Amino acid sequence: MENKNKIVKYWLTVADHDHDTMLALYKLRRYSDCLFFGHLCLEKILKALVVKQTEKQSPYTHDLMVLFKSLKKIELGEGELDLLDDVNRFNIRARYPDFQLQFYKTCDAKYTKKYLEQIKKLYKKLCQKIK
Repeated sequence: MENKNKIVKYWLTVADHDHDTMLALYKLRRYSDCLFFGHLCLEKILKALVVKQTEKQSPYTHDLMVLFKSLKKIELGEGELDLLDDVNRFNIRARYPDFQLQFYKTCDAKYTKKYLEQIKKLYKKLCQKIK
């Protein structure tokens, strides 16, 4: 693959940007948006890992489990896999009007903080794997 390092760097840069946006949205109490950006930062760090490992473009998907299954050298615990599955729902619920209002109501401070802490921890772990 031509420019593998350039593509990996791109995914890392946009993942970091989305991670910072997630943190800023939490401070602004924009909880559903915070979790949506949590999904985005995990999606993009996984895409960076896929490109680095496979030397191919990452799959055109937003599904975190599909991206993770594209990786061969990274293991996650059951709780981390459950988190990826949970965070997948934040992407769908935030995008489709049928789910938006219900999702906004679900995302109170306590609910969001619980997931925010887990997303930050997993993001950091995945960042370490790319080095």
